[in-house]
Amino acid sequence: MKFFNFFSVILTFCLLTVLTQTTMAQTSATDMVKAAKKGIENLTPQQAMQEISQGNVTVIDIREPGELTQNGKIAGSINAPRGMLEFYADPTLPYHKPEFNKEKRLILYCASSGRSALAVKTLKEMGYTNVAHIDGGFKAWVADGLPVQH
Repeated sequence: MKFFNFFSVILTFCLLTVLTQTTMAQTSATDMVKAAKKGIENLTPQQAMQEISQGNVTVIDIREPGELTQNGKIAGSINAPRGMLEFYADPTLPYHKPEFNKEKRLILYCASSGRSALAVKTLKEMGYTNVAHIDGGFKAWVADGLPVQH
């Protein structure tokens, strides 16, 4: 009888584990970007241009170097590919870039704003408080006829 009870408990546990794993919701990259955009500051290209024109802003392009070579960039922006962001932003690491300054305003952008939204969320988690991104990214910047450096 004890064996039967033990067997039923194990069987129930296994069934619950299988059911839980097969019914757990998976999050897509699109869902992650949508969620990130709800908790960050989203600037239009025109708003970003106005802030850049006023100065005291660091503009960070998180696209890959090949994207900059092919398409150009916002003048004065520094390149910090998304894959290195956390390492460049952490002042305790040898990879840290001084442009990542928690005391300054940071505006990030990528090609269309998915990577930059996730990057801003990450920087906020790292203690950066004055950080935003260009919603629509470089594509929106170009579409608005704003200046591009080649």
